[in-house]
Amino acid sequence: MDLSELTTLRVGGAARELLSPSSRDDLVRTAHQVWGSGEDWMALGGGSNVVVGDDGFDGTVIRVLTRGIEHLPASAGMARLRVQAGEPWDELVAYTVSCGLAGIEAMAGIPGSSGAGPIQNIGAYGQELSDSLASVEFLDYLTGEVETMPADRLGLGYRSSIFKEGRRGLVLSIDLELTDQGGLSRPIASQQLATAIGAALDDRIPVRTIRDAVLALRRVKGMVLDPADPDTTSAGSFFTNPIVAASFARELPQDAAQWPMEPDRVKLSAAWLIERAGIGRGFSLPGSRAGISSKHTLAIVNTGGSSAADIVELARFVQERVRNEFGIALQPEPGYVGMPEGD
Repeated sequence: MDLSELTTLRVGGAARELLSPSSRDDLVRTAHQVWGSGEDWMALGGGSNVVVGDDGFDGTVIRVLTRGIEHLPASAGMARLRVQAGEPWDELVAYTVSCGLAGIEAMAGIPGSSGAGPIQNIGAYGQELSDSLASVEFLDYLTGEVETMPADRLGLGYRSSIFKEGRRGLVLSIDLELTDQGGLSRPIASQQLATAIGAALDDRIPVRTIRDAVLALRRVKGMVLDPADPDTTSAGSFFTNPIVAASFARELPQDAAQWPMEPDRVKLSAAWLIERAGIGRGFSLPGSRAGISSKHTLAIVNTGGSSAADIVELARFVQERVRNEFGIALQPEPGYVGMPEGD
């Protein structure tokens, strides 16, 4: 099977072997067998954050299909859930909202699996997984042992973690600590979301209202997977928002979208940088079947029959234009498999 059938960008050749364990124990056994063989391997969840090369992957793909949500004991006003790694993230958000639990409601619509969430500390509209993550159950590649790792040991930052920085293995499950207070959300932390709802920052409103509003905002940007919308044949946001020195940010035009971070650091809008570098919605290189989304400049889409090479060529062109215009190196958010990373 071509991996294009298992990735949201719909590009990529075949894997030498594809294994699909659907229970936690099978996942552990499969990993031990593959790792013991010494052959190359990769894990695949929802396939939403990866660009697989046209020649495929000369190794074993472990496709994580484990499912399950378990309620654990928790203190008053809180709820603790253990979620198997293969549980689709958006289905998990929908479940927590149906239970009136708050903490991940603003991350509705993010594609992919729950176990992939800690890898890059997913986040949207003022919430990050690190706000609600208690721990992960992790199968370590080097030792073959299962360990429970508290969230404060995971090096979670903006789209980063120890897993993304090189700690190899498999996330088997995640534990979340959510608020259980009458179905009200966590305080709203995104001005865009607050404006869309007609609320104020720090307001707490029903979690279902938050989820519905977030899904509506994401659909306008082509960021909710939908077979009827060609702009969703993408990996979501293709570049992370760069974090730069505050002194550097002050030299940018006054309308540059930016958010204060830690002392003397500022997060910039990658979408704003791309647009101001002269790349607009719907842009594509001559003869290419990859393009910038017609709804959002931060997404690269497969317009129909695109190759992985087309996707990466366009990504590198965008990086070059932004670097030449602003001196900023945009970093791809999805991982590249079977091709050079480039910038």
